Amino acid sequence: MTFKLGVISDTHGLLRPEVERCLTGVSHIIHAGDIGAPDVVEHLRRIAPVTAIKGNVDKGEWAKCYSATETVRLAGRFFYILHDLRELKANPAQRGIDIVVSGHSHRVKIDTIGGILFLNPGSAGPRRFKLPITLATLDLDKSGELRPIVHELGR
Repeated sequence: MTFKLGVISDTHGLLRPEVERCLTGVSHIIHAGDIGAPDVVEHLRRIAPVTAIKGNVDKGEWAKCYSATETVRLAGRFFYILHDLRELKANPAQRGIDIVVSGHSHRVKIDTIGGILFLNPGSAGPRRFKLPITLATLDLDKSGELRPIVHELGR
């Protein structure tokens, strides 16, 4: 049995129709900040349960209910979620973290360092510079294998 997770960041208030198609069937969604508007998370919750954090553009009353970081256990793995990876202060291995999810840079990045998966799904919001518009899914299977898949949205 595979647990499928949706990972999205930097929507900046824009939830493209392709997002729902890419995330249909996921068991949970992580939003790594720069949500941009409260209706983004409300719409994502219609697809699957959501764990979301605020990013540097998330201001105002609606954003006060979101933390700057979250730690969540999904499918037996511990995820640490923060917006800007440069603000990672704690050692993930010492905290028992398996996967660190971040956003902010608008650039996809998938690295495994010391057995910890670092995943930035890129930006699913308005195009910035000439960077692709992306999100990721992460398959976690019984064998313990993690398979991140990047999905390019729109043109």
